[in-house]
Amino acid sequence: MQFASDNWAGATPEITTALAALDTGIMPAYGNDPITARAVAAFSVLFEREVEVLFTATGTATNALALSGLSRPGGLIFASAEAHIHMDEVGATEFQSGGMKIITLPEAGGKISPDTLAATLTRYPDSGRFGQPVALSLTNLTELGTTYSPAETAALAAVAKARGLGVHLDGARFANAVAATGASPADLTWKAGVDFMSFGGTKNGCWAAEAIIAFTPGLLKDMPMRRLRAGHVFSKSRFVAQQFLAYLEHGNWLRTARHANAMADLLRTGLGPARLAWSSTGNEVFALLRTPDAARLRAAGANFYDWPAPKLALGPDQTSVRLVTSWATTPADVAAFIDGLNQAL
Repeated sequence: MQFASDNWAGATPEITTALAALDTGIMPAYGNDPITARAVAAFSVLFEREVEVLFTATGTATNALALSGLSRPGGLIFASAEAHIHMDEVGATEFQSGGMKIITLPEAGGKISPDTLAATLTRYPDSGRFGQPVALSLTNLTELGTTYSPAETAALAAVAKARGLGVHLDGARFANAVAATGASPADLTWKAGVDFMSFGGTKNGCWAAEAIIAFTPGLLKDMPMRRLRAGHVFSKSRFVAQQFLAYLEHGNWLRTARHANAMADLLRTGLGPARLAWSSTGNEVFALLRTPDAARLRAAGANFYDWPAPKLALGPDQTSVRLVTSWATTPADVAAFIDGLNQAL
């Protein structure tokens, strides 16, 4: 009953097999190998246009380095109050970008509205003393397990671009968003106005495989040098590239994401509407549990995190938790959790 995070799951068999195939042999280093070239080409096919791809090892580094490519003195990045770059990355974006500031926006279910973004931007004129608006950062799948549709992303991007902002997408769980919406990767990104993104593979079955993807090559200034300075240039790049090739091959990335989402659907069904803190569509489920039930489940071997939800009116004996499914979650895991939860009823 492992529902703490999709980061807890290991690498998929396809990834481990692909890595083992490169266990021997000699190839050029630092991305000058044919495997890396093939992986970059595969991303261009995936997104239906030529893209620039730079591998990184972690999601935090990907977000921080990508946004640093738009850095300006007094630069301002607008993001949801729940955004990972604001809540979970200990100022990495501010550090890598030379001091740009994140301005947080109110959200509903993890999502920003165009009206909220427009109203906030009016408080930050281009020539004002409060800083220079530089970028909008969205997350899809959001931190609260919801999704932006292509139309919703396009509406936000239109507001941002009217002020000259670049649009960044944190795609740590991008595969789950694609699987949940049924939209194409292109429709959810550059066709909707996204300029660059952080493409995550680790949460969905890769091993330390993330990438900065710019939908216009050269958009992010000095990015190769910024990545080198940050220590994220892989000498043996082919091992990251090989993972992405196996990840994308035959739609493996969507198959595993669809499975994770399906397991979350089973959880939502088993919990029932009364126990759901809010509606989500990806592989993250947010539930309201009785505190004794949460303790009993943990004692029985379940792993999950308490998840503070200030907007919710919790009872005196109630807690809010996050449950995350992965490619490795099984129906038996879900059934054991729901059965354990219902034992006290």
